Amino acid sequence: MLSINQELANRVRARRKEGKLSQARMASKSGVSLGSIKRFELTGEISLSSLLRIAFVLGFEDDFKQLFSRKNYQSLDEIIDHE
Repeated sequence: MLSINQELANRVRARRKEGKLSQARMASKSGVSLGSIKRFELTGEISLSSLLRIAFVLGFEDDFKQLFSRKNYQSLDEIIDHE
């Protein structure tokens, strides 16, 4: 099973390729070094600020606004009371 990091890197790579961006072009547009982009796509390791820059170039910056915004309910009653 792939780690969450690697799954995310695979999705970013797919979106990059769909946008017909090379790794070098992604680096140029995002301000993230080519080495960091290569390492991320290979290992899944990247800084949050670099990931945000890449997301912006790919048009997925709004996805970060959703991250951790959903409350983790502990029971059905909590969900009902919340509505």
